[in-house]
Amino acid sequence: MSNAGVVRQAKETHEGDAVVVKRLFPVDGYMNFDPFVLWDHFNVKPGSGFPDHPHRGFEAITYMFKGSMEHKDNLGNQSRVEAGGAQRFTAGKGIVHSEMPGSEGSNEGIQLWINLPRALKASEPSYQQVDQHDFPVESISAGNIITIVGEGSPLMIKTPLLYKQLVLNENEKYMETVPPDFRGLIYAVNGQVSIGQQSLAEGEALLIERGGIFEISSRSPCVIMLCFGKPHGEPVYQHGPFVD
Repeated sequence: MSNAGVVRQAKETHEGDAVVVKRLFPVDGYMNFDPFVLWDHFNVKPGSGFPDHPHRGFEAITYMFKGSMEHKDNLGNQSRVEAGGAQRFTAGKGIVHSEMPGSEGSNEGIQLWINLPRALKASEPSYQQVDQHDFPVESISAGNIITIVGEGSPLMIKTPLLYKQLVLNENEKYMETVPPDFRGLIYAVNGQVSIGQQSLAEGEALLIERGGIFEISSRSPCVIMLCFGKPHGEPVYQHGPFVD
């Protein structure tokens, strides 16, 4: 592995209407990781959720593991994102939306915010949904790899990005090559995994400053998120739902 990285534990944080998320950032003492400005692992039950609220200045991807979420926005979009699917909105100069649980029981996923470069902060807002069957899936002996953003995926982001879900069997290895000018993270949704000499358990992430070749070893059956992007190298002013 080319970069040891730093392990961070997601912190339970109250968000929206009675939702507790596992948040990597922003948290006290650690605000963002250019180009990424928020990482929330959520599990929303009926009776809670994210009612209408505004955003601007970034893009967001909500990827679902279980259940579904209902999306509505002031652009006229209304849709349900099911398990294995994702939505992307580009807030640009401003959007108002809601995300509410669409199923009984667990509605679990990851919401990721990606900063927009300053030149695109005032761009027009937009929305995209990609269903499970439209994502590329690679079956390997170790498990399977789903490309959420990257080669073959229809999900479009304005920042160069590589975003994958790895579902690995126990005691398997997977190699990933990341462009050297990218930085990002490897996050354990569940199970236990090693990256080089570093170990991760559920809710932990390895934050990595530059790309390279990474060997991921599963110590149990696990689900891993791999997310790398090209930094903008610009100051990030993040306050509540806005990234200016």
